[in-house]
Amino acid sequence: MPRRHKPEKAYKNMRFLNSDDARTIRILSEYQEPLSRLRNHKVNSTILFLGSSRATPRGRGKILTPYYWQAEELAFRLAKWAMTLKLRGKSFVICTGAGPGIMEAANRGAQRAGGVSIGMNISIPHEQYPNPYISRELSFMFHYFFMRKFWLINLARAAVAFPGGYGTLDELFEILTLLQAEKISKRKFRFFLYGEDYWKKVLQLDFLAKAGAISPEDLKLFTTCSSPAEAFRLLKAHLLDTF
Repeated sequence: MPRRHKPEKAYKNMRFLNSDDARTIRILSEYQEPLSRLRNHKVNSTILFLGSSRATPRGRGKILTPYYWQAEELAFRLAKWAMTLKLRGKSFVICTGAGPGIMEAANRGAQRAGGVSIGMNISIPHEQYPNPYISRELSFMFHYFFMRKFWLINLARAAVAFPGGYGTLDELFEILTLLQAEKISKRKFRFFLYGEDYWKKVLQLDFLAKAGAISPEDLKLFTTCSSPAEAFRLLKAHLLDTF
């Protein structure tokens, strides 16, 4: 009598799940698992912090170091304020890309305030480990950049772009494009560029308007600010208006 063969269930077949044919399943997993976890932890909305992973908390004469501590202070103020609102669930939770630098500073500030914070990491060749200030239950790892970007923006009611490099510029222009195309609500979402002197040197957006590449109104898609107190005041006014 021939031996009976018991085939493996498809959802337990790791060779299949890691194959090209199962890519759609992996993409769907990176949508569904964060959705489930964020709902279970009652996260209603977030404030997204962007900025350089190379900003360090110590470094005499380094341009990015002051921004590290300013991001930490702004996140602290926002997290502390959000906890006083007594809303159902968790609103205006600090969210970052989970890495070092400005991301670490923002998670650190939220932790100092006694609040939870989110970190959405990405697997890359030079592995980026989650910074130690992220709430463990809200620490995520993504393979697909576009799914990570979706979740960074999906629940955000505001984003603050601190000085940064290619990665920050990528996210900055994506947000501006989504706002321009009205894929993000201009009423519910506000975009801030933190560090006016830095961004004036990096971005020549006035020239784009003069050249006709963008409309003059597109220059109003963001607000500049240059101190934690100023940014906190502007963010708080906007966030209170989104209820």
